[in-house]
Amino acid sequence: MKVSLVIVSKDEPGLADTLDAVERLTPGLLDEVVVVDASRGRLDRVHLAHPWVEWHDYEQPEGVSVTIAHQRNIGVACARGDVVVFTDSGCIPREHWLSRLLGPIFDEGESVTCGPAQARGRNIYSGTYSWGRVSGPYVSAAATINLAFRREAFDAVDGFDESFAAGEDIDFTWRLNDAGFRLRWVEDAVVEHEWGNARRQMRRSFAYGVGWARLFRKHPQRLKLAFRDNPVAVVYPLFLLGTPLTIKYRAYPLLLLVPLWRARHEAAPLLVLLDHLVLGAGVLAEVVGLSK
Repeated sequence: MKVSLVIVSKDEPGLADTLDAVERLTPGLLDEVVVVDASRGRLDRVHLAHPWVEWHDYEQPEGVSVTIAHQRNIGVACARGDVVVFTDSGCIPREHWLSRLLGPIFDEGESVTCGPAQARGRNIYSGTYSWGRVSGPYVSAAATINLAFRREAFDAVDGFDESFAAGEDIDFTWRLNDAGFRLRWVEDAVVEHEWGNARRQMRRSFAYGVGWARLFRKHPQRLKLAFRDNPVAVVYPLFLLGTPLTIKYRAYPLLLLVPLWRARHEAAPLLVLLDHLVLGAGVLAEVVGLSK
């Protein structure tokens, strides 16, 4: 069974660190590494330093600002593996990451596996980040930062929805679930990721908010599960909608003390709170038609 690792990039120099880390993985597990790059030559130095990579230059269509889903689909189409693995530019896989992520597929007949992302260095998020509640061997959603799947699973749901600028991986894994594929959680298959400075994270959070609004529009049946699996995408938009209540109830903003207390163990609790508020603003912007 052949294994392909696919990484997409636009203009992320951290791709070099990721490829260096991948090169040190256990020999024999990977048959190829595919990079789909939309940097228009700005990462040529990374390409030249890693000649063993199957490099595909991607020309961004006019009028499309975010092409992550498009690049992922192309990456899978170009890959020759029976199993496709995804991680992101700038991620550093830990030792034995790949063998642990692939273990349930090779040894237990699973079709999809996923694992956590651990903050690298000082980040807004200081702990292990996952998507959805982890209370057993399977999860309800997963991100492409740490994901593996059999090709037939990808084909069964027609890949990534290219109408999404963010959240395309959640949509993809939700559709896998709907098609009968379970997402096996592999706790010790860890990648480390640098989330970037506060400004970059806020831009990312707004985009995630827009993505969550589109996700719930496409999958309305999952909205009722949001309070359990991802309350941030529901609670914070509702809080922002309620801010006019401050005129009458001046203590209304004090409700934020609850999530602030819950984030007390993070490296930067106030930034975590701001991050959630910005995500909520992204949800509302999409709902009222102000997002691009």
